[in-house]
Order: sequence, then structure tokens, then C-alpha cells
Amino acid sequence: MLVDDFRSDTVTRPDKGMRAAMAAAEVGDAVYDDCPTTKRLEAMTAERLGKEAALFFPTGTQANLAGLMAHCGRGEEYLVGQMAHTYRLEGGGAAVLGSIQPQPLPNEPDGTIALEAIANAIKPNDFHFAITRLLALENTFNGLVLPDAYLEAATGLARSRGLATHLDGARLMNAAAASNRDAAWIAGQFDTVSLCLSKGLGAPIGSILVGPKEFIEKARRIRKMLGGGMRQTGVIAAAAIYALEHNVTRLSEDHRRAADLAAVLAHFPDLGAGSARTNMVFMTPKGLDVGAFVEFLRSRGIAVSGRYGTLRWVTHLDVDDESVGRVAEACELFFDRLKLTSDSRLHA
Repeated sequence: MLVDDFRSDTVTRPDKGMRAAMAAAEVGDAVYDDCPTTKRLEAMTAERLGKEAALFFPTGTQANLAGLMAHCGRGEEYLVGQMAHTYRLEGGGAAVLGSIQPQPLPNEPDGTIALEAIANAIKPNDFHFAITRLLALENTFNGLVLPDAYLEAATGLARSRGLATHLDGARLMNAAAASNRDAAWIAGQFDTVSLCLSKGLGAPIGSILVGPKEFIEKARRIRKMLGGGMRQTGVIAAAAIYALEHNVTRLSEDHRRAADLAAVLAHFPDLGAGSARTNMVFMTPKGLDVGAFVEFLRSRGIAVSGRYGTLRWVTHLDVDDESVGRVAEACELFFDRLKLTSDSRLHA
């Protein structure tokens, strides 16, 4: 049985308070824009992030895609990090569904894109090139918080060259908590921002796109086109409101717990664990059977995700200090057994 799920902060379950809010939600038809709970969610998110308007989406992928399509026309391009979620992990939707050309640029180790690379990628006014319309950044980036000065410099550069700016702020609230910044300050560096409600904030579904009122109305049309027009969304909007009201200030707990987890994993050098990045810890094991390690953890009710030889641990509101303790116990037992096996082979 799975007890401690570190695969992602998307695996959280609604608690009793959230379920009660969902059960009591006043609903209407959101496609007709008359669902009072959804309208309340959109208004409070726009206000919290310092924007004119907001629009509720079923997923972060769709919120980002609608944002990209509202910014860029067919055959136009957006600048984006090579490892960014909107480019690498959202099914190529901008190109496939929006006919938007991505211009991927190398991400630096801290998640930024070099300002020189951004400047050099902006196309001249020449009909041979796609028109560069948008710079899209991501914060946090693999758990890393983009520096304040970089946000100002990158978006300032984009504006000076006539580009719009979009933030994939799936974990924006984590970035704000870790940097002691108001989320509105980070959002204020960008024209538009997406915020995921079903990651660290613990709602079961939903993301929000915020920006100027005219832009959001354009995105509303695109949302319908993409199949994102939902009806009695008050039930899930109530969960999102509950998440914003109860689960933002506690994010620092996840960050502290990730640091504790990183310290535990560091006791076992073969795991190749790095330091905590907000609520994430990455590890690249050296000379270790990763599959056997993951399977051993799973046999003890612990789940972790990974690809290409790197494992990612994510802390969230459904893991606690005891969860970290059980990871420590599992690692101790795994390496003890590994040593016994190795010793028995040496003496065979």
C-alpha cells in the first residue's frame, strides 16, 4: 500500500475542510459566466496577483496554451527555455494547436535564460523570419526560484524590444514563499501569468490565467475552442478558493521538509542527492541500480518519480515529518542489504 507519495505535489487529496467547501458551493453555469463561486475565485486571484482579470481553466497546460495563443498569431513565435514546461512537457500544443513557432533557448543551471541569448533570438523585421511576439519564463524552474533582479532584467529587455511577457507560474506561490516576495510583485513583472491550483496548493483540479481584461476575454474564446468551457465549476472553484485561503502560508513547511529530506538522502553518497529546491530534491545516483532502489522504496509504501536516471522527490501537504523518517529508515535498510549482498559475494 502506498503510504508516502513523493512523486509530485499534484497527488494531494482534498481534506475535510476542502470537501466541505466543495459540498456547500453555490454553482451556476460558468460558460454563461454566471457561476458565482467561479467568479469569486477569478476575482480574488486577479486581485491577489495584481491583475485586472482572471480565467479559470481545468489544467495548467490549457491555461498556458490559451495564454500563448492569445499573445501570438499563426506563424509567430515565442522565446522559451529549452527545458521549460510549456515547450518540453505540454505536448507541443503551441505548435500543433496554435501554429505558434517556439524558439527554444538554453536554460542556465539556475533556470534563467541568458539575457544575451534572449536579445540575439529576437528576429529582425524581415519577412524571412517569424515575428517574435513573446518571452515566456517559468518560476519556479525545477524547484529553483528565479532571482528578482533577473525577472526585472529579462522582462525589461523584452518590453524594450516590443515583446509581451508570460510567466508559467505553476508554482508561483512557492517562489513567493521562498523569496519572501509578495506573489503580486513577481506577477507584476509579466503581462500575463498562469497559476496552478492543484500542485502545492492542494486543490483537486484547476489553474488560473491572469492578465489585462481585454486579454482575458480573448483567452475566454480560446478556452472554449480548446474544450475548456466547463459548466457547474463552482464545486471545484470552491476547492481552489479554500486552497488559496488555507494552503499558501503553509508552503514554507514543504520547503523546510524538503531540506530535511535532502539532509537524509545526503547520508548516502551513492544516491547523488542535491540540496533542496523549494519543495523538491533531485538525485542522480552513481553506480546504483536505480530501478532496484525505486522498487525497494515502493515495497515499503514510498513512491518517487524520475526519468533519464534522475529521481525527483516532491514534498507537499500530504507528507509529514514521519514520511521523511520512513525514507531514512528505508534508505538505511536498502544500503545495509546492499552491503550484505556485496560482502557475501566477496566471500563466496
